[in-house]
Amino acid sequence: MTAPKHLIWDFDGTLAQREGMWSGAILEALEAERPGHEVTPEQIRPFLQAGFPWHEPARAREANVHPDEWWKALDPVFLKAYCEGARIDGAQAQRLCAKVREAYVNPARWILFDDAVPCLAALSAEGWKHVILSNHVPELRAIVQALGIARYFEAVFNSAETGVEKPNPLAFQNVLAFLGETKQVWVIGDSITADVNGARSAGLRAVLVRKPHAGAEVFCETLHELAAFFIAPGRRS
Repeated sequence: MTAPKHLIWDFDGTLAQREGMWSGAILEALEAERPGHEVTPEQIRPFLQAGFPWHEPARAREANVHPDEWWKALDPVFLKAYCEGARIDGAQAQRLCAKVREAYVNPARWILFDDAVPCLAALSAEGWKHVILSNHVPELRAIVQALGIARYFEAVFNSAETGVEKPNPLAFQNVLAFLGETKQVWVIGDSITADVNGARSAGLRAVLVRKPHAGAEVFCETLHELAAFFIAPGRRS
Protein backbone atom coordinates (compact mmCIF):
# COMPACT_ATOMS: atom_id res chain seq x y z
CA MET A 1 0.00 0.00 0.00
CA THR A 2 1.40 3.38 -1.02
CA ALA A 3 1.99 5.81 1.85
CA PRO A 4 -0.25 8.90 1.76
CA LYS A 5 0.95 12.45 1.15
CA HIS A 6 -0.04 15.25 3.51
CA LEU A 7 -0.48 18.99 3.66
CA ILE A 8 -0.31 20.71 7.05
CA TRP A 9 -2.46 23.84 6.89
CA ASP A 10 -2.42 27.00 8.91
CA PHE A 11 -5.96 28.29 9.50
CA ASP A 12 -6.26 32.00 10.34
CA GLY A 13 -5.14 34.13 7.39
CA THR A 14 -4.67 31.08 5.18
CA LEU A 15 -8.06 29.40 4.92
CA ALA A 16 -10.23 31.96 6.68
CA GLN A 17 -10.13 35.19 8.60
CA ARG A 18 -12.09 36.96 11.30
CA GLU A 19 -13.46 40.37 10.44
CA GLY A 20 -11.58 42.94 12.49
CA MET A 21 -9.45 40.26 14.13
CA TRP A 22 -8.82 40.78 17.86
CA SER A 23 -9.33 44.53 17.91
CA GLY A 24 -12.64 43.98 16.12
CA ALA A 25 -13.84 41.54 18.77
CA ILE A 26 -12.84 43.91 21.56
CA LEU A 27 -14.73 46.77 19.94
CA GLU A 28 -17.78 44.62 19.20
CA ALA A 29 -18.02 43.73 22.88
CA LEU A 30 -17.80 47.44 23.67
CA GLU A 31 -20.42 48.33 21.05
CA ALA A 32 -22.91 45.95 22.65
CA GLU A 33 -22.62 47.81 25.96
CA ARG A 34 -21.90 51.31 24.69
CA PRO A 35 -23.49 51.79 21.25
CA GLY A 36 -22.04 54.63 19.21
CA HIS A 37 -18.68 54.70 20.98
CA GLU A 38 -15.90 56.42 19.05
CA VAL A 39 -13.05 54.10 19.99
CA THR A 40 -11.06 53.01 16.92
CA PRO A 41 -9.04 49.86 16.15
CA GLU A 42 -5.91 52.03 16.02
CA GLN A 43 -6.40 52.84 19.70
CA ILE A 44 -6.65 49.16 20.60
CA ARG A 45 -4.02 47.44 18.44
CA PRO A 46 -0.90 48.70 20.29
CA PHE A 47 -2.06 46.80 23.38
CA LEU A 48 -2.41 43.49 21.54
CA GLN A 49 1.26 43.03 20.69
CA ALA A 50 2.03 40.95 23.76
CA GLY A 51 0.30 38.68 26.22
CA PHE A 52 -1.13 36.04 23.89
CA PRO A 53 0.36 32.52 24.09
CA TRP A 54 1.77 32.75 20.56
CA HIS A 55 3.90 35.71 21.58
CA GLU A 56 6.05 33.23 23.55
CA PRO A 57 6.31 30.23 21.20
CA ALA A 58 9.48 28.88 22.82
CA ARG A 59 7.54 28.22 26.00
CA ALA A 60 5.65 24.93 25.99
CA ARG A 61 2.51 25.20 28.10
CA GLU A 62 0.26 22.73 29.82
CA ALA A 63 -1.84 20.72 27.37
CA ASN A 64 -5.62 20.33 27.52
CA VAL A 65 -6.21 23.42 29.64
CA HIS A 66 -9.92 24.06 30.16
CA PRO A 67 -11.18 26.66 27.66
CA ASP A 68 -12.39 28.91 30.47
CA GLU A 69 -8.91 28.97 31.98
CA TRP A 70 -7.34 29.64 28.56
CA TRP A 71 -9.55 32.68 28.03
CA LYS A 72 -9.17 33.89 31.63
CA ALA A 73 -5.41 34.16 31.07
CA LEU A 74 -6.09 36.79 28.39
CA ASP A 75 -8.03 39.09 30.70
CA PRO A 76 -4.94 41.25 31.46
CA VAL A 77 -4.48 41.85 27.73
CA PHE A 78 -8.10 42.86 27.18
CA LEU A 79 -8.19 44.90 30.38
CA LYS A 80 -5.18 46.94 29.31
CA ALA A 81 -6.66 47.51 25.87
CA TYR A 82 -9.90 48.77 27.37
CA CYS A 83 -8.41 50.85 30.18
CA GLU A 84 -5.41 52.36 28.38
CA GLY A 85 -6.51 52.19 24.76
CA ALA A 86 -10.21 52.92 25.01
CA ARG A 87 -9.94 54.93 28.26
CA ILE A 88 -12.70 52.92 29.93
CA ASP A 89 -13.03 52.70 33.71
CA GLY A 90 -11.91 49.52 35.41
CA ALA A 91 -15.32 48.20 36.43
CA GLN A 92 -16.76 48.39 32.93
CA ALA A 93 -13.53 47.06 31.44
CA GLN A 94 -13.73 43.99 33.69
CA ARG A 95 -17.26 43.28 32.47
CA LEU A 96 -16.24 43.67 28.85
CA CYS A 97 -13.32 41.24 29.14
CA ALA A 98 -15.79 38.41 29.65
CA LYS A 99 -17.63 39.36 26.46
CA VAL A 100 -14.65 39.36 24.11
CA ARG A 101 -14.71 35.57 23.90
CA GLU A 102 -18.29 35.46 22.66
CA ALA A 103 -17.58 38.16 20.11
CA TYR A 104 -14.39 36.56 18.81
CA VAL A 105 -15.74 33.05 18.25
CA ASN A 106 -19.03 34.19 16.70
CA PRO A 107 -19.16 32.14 13.45
CA ALA A 108 -20.90 35.02 11.68
CA ARG A 109 -17.68 37.03 11.97
CA TRP A 110 -15.52 34.38 10.32
CA ILE A 111 -15.12 34.42 6.54
CA LEU A 112 -13.85 31.51 4.49
CA PHE A 113 -11.63 32.67 1.63
CA ASP A 114 -13.26 32.07 -1.76
CA ASP A 115 -10.35 29.94 -2.97
CA ALA A 116 -10.21 27.65 0.09
CA VAL A 117 -12.82 25.02 -0.79
CA PRO A 118 -11.88 24.77 -4.50
CA CYS A 119 -8.25 24.23 -3.49
CA LEU A 120 -9.01 21.67 -0.79
CA ALA A 121 -11.36 19.78 -3.09
CA ALA A 122 -8.90 19.75 -5.99
CA LEU A 123 -5.98 18.58 -3.87
CA SER A 124 -8.10 15.96 -2.12
CA ALA A 125 -9.04 14.59 -5.54
CA GLU A 126 -5.31 14.27 -6.28
CA GLY A 127 -4.77 12.14 -3.20
CA TRP A 128 -3.53 14.75 -0.73
CA LYS A 129 -4.61 14.38 2.90
CA HIS A 130 -5.05 17.46 5.08
CA VAL A 131 -4.56 18.46 8.70
CA ILE A 132 -4.75 21.85 10.39
CA LEU A 133 -1.97 23.17 12.64
CA SER A 134 -2.91 26.52 14.13
CA ASN A 135 -2.12 28.89 16.96
CA HIS A 136 -5.70 29.52 17.94
CA VAL A 137 -8.49 29.75 20.49
CA PRO A 138 -10.09 26.67 22.11
CA GLU A 139 -13.15 26.96 19.86
CA LEU A 140 -11.20 26.44 16.62
CA ARG A 141 -12.83 23.08 15.84
CA ALA A 142 -16.29 24.62 16.15
CA ILE A 143 -15.28 27.47 13.83
CA VAL A 144 -13.90 25.03 11.25
CA GLN A 145 -17.15 23.05 11.47
CA ALA A 146 -19.29 26.19 11.12
CA LEU A 147 -17.38 27.19 7.97
CA GLY A 148 -18.21 23.83 6.38
CA ILE A 149 -14.65 22.60 5.78
CA ALA A 150 -14.21 20.05 8.60
CA ARG A 151 -14.81 17.18 6.16
CA TYR A 152 -11.53 17.91 4.39
CA PHE A 153 -9.33 17.44 7.46
CA GLU A 154 -8.13 14.30 9.17
CA ALA A 155 -7.22 16.19 12.34
CA VAL A 156 -6.98 19.64 13.90
CA PHE A 157 -3.90 20.48 15.99
CA ASN A 158 -4.68 23.59 17.99
CA SER A 159 -2.16 25.29 20.26
CA ALA A 160 -4.91 26.07 22.79
CA GLU A 161 -5.21 22.29 23.26
CA THR A 162 -1.62 21.12 22.78
CA GLY A 163 0.08 23.97 24.64
CA VAL A 164 2.64 24.36 21.85
CA GLU A 165 2.70 27.37 19.54
CA LYS A 166 4.22 27.63 16.07
CA PRO A 167 7.06 28.15 15.15
CA ASN A 168 8.16 25.84 17.98
CA PRO A 169 9.42 22.69 16.19
CA LEU A 170 7.49 20.55 18.67
CA ALA A 171 4.23 21.80 17.18
CA PHE A 172 5.17 20.27 13.83
CA GLN A 173 6.68 17.15 15.37
CA ASN A 174 3.38 16.45 17.13
CA VAL A 175 1.65 16.42 13.76
CA LEU A 176 4.30 14.19 12.20
CA ALA A 177 3.91 11.70 15.03
CA PHE A 178 0.18 11.56 14.31
CA LEU A 179 0.69 11.12 10.57
CA GLY A 180 3.07 8.19 10.90
CA GLU A 181 4.37 6.86 7.60
CA THR A 182 3.82 9.42 4.86
CA LYS A 183 5.11 9.82 1.33
CA GLN A 184 5.69 13.56 1.61
CA VAL A 185 4.63 16.47 3.80
CA TRP A 186 4.35 20.18 3.09
CA VAL A 187 3.28 23.06 5.32
CA ILE A 188 0.95 25.77 3.97
CA GLY A 189 0.58 29.14 5.70
CA ASP A 190 0.59 32.91 5.45
CA SER A 191 3.29 33.59 8.07
CA ILE A 192 6.97 33.52 7.16
CA THR A 193 7.84 33.16 10.85
CA ALA A 194 5.26 30.75 12.24
CA ASP A 195 4.64 28.62 9.17
CA VAL A 196 7.64 28.74 6.84
CA ASN A 197 10.47 29.13 9.34
CA GLY A 198 8.66 26.88 11.79
CA ALA A 199 8.40 24.17 9.14
CA ARG A 200 12.07 24.51 8.31
CA SER A 201 13.02 24.11 11.95
CA ALA A 202 11.24 20.75 11.87
CA GLY A 203 12.85 19.68 8.60
CA LEU A 204 9.72 20.26 6.51
CA ARG A 205 9.12 22.06 3.23
CA ALA A 206 6.66 24.94 3.15
CA VAL A 207 4.68 27.16 0.81
CA LEU A 208 3.99 30.74 1.85
CA VAL A 209 0.60 32.04 0.69
CA ARG A 210 -1.10 35.43 0.42
CA LYS A 211 1.73 37.51 1.96
CA PRO A 212 4.93 37.62 -0.11
CA HIS A 213 8.29 37.51 1.64
CA ALA A 214 11.81 37.26 0.25
CA GLY A 215 12.61 34.49 2.70
CA ALA A 216 10.11 32.06 1.20
CA GLU A 217 11.41 29.52 -1.31
CA VAL A 218 7.90 28.97 -2.67
CA PHE A 219 5.15 31.61 -2.67
CA CYS A 220 1.61 31.41 -4.04
CA GLU A 221 -0.54 34.53 -3.94
CA THR A 222 -3.77 32.52 -3.98
CA LEU A 223 -4.83 29.00 -3.15
CA HIS A 224 -5.74 28.57 -6.81
CA GLU A 225 -2.03 28.97 -7.55
CA LEU A 226 -1.25 26.60 -4.71
CA ALA A 227 -3.47 23.89 -6.16
CA ALA A 228 -1.79 24.28 -9.54
CA PHE A 229 1.63 24.08 -7.88
CA PHE A 230 0.86 20.66 -6.38
CA ILE A 231 -1.15 19.25 -9.25
CA ALA A 232 1.16 20.21 -12.17
CA PRO A 233 2.68 17.11 -13.82
CA GLY A 234 6.06 16.20 -12.40
CA ARG A 235 5.79 18.63 -9.50
CA ARG A 236 6.26 17.73 -5.83
CA SER A 237 6.89 14.04 -6.44
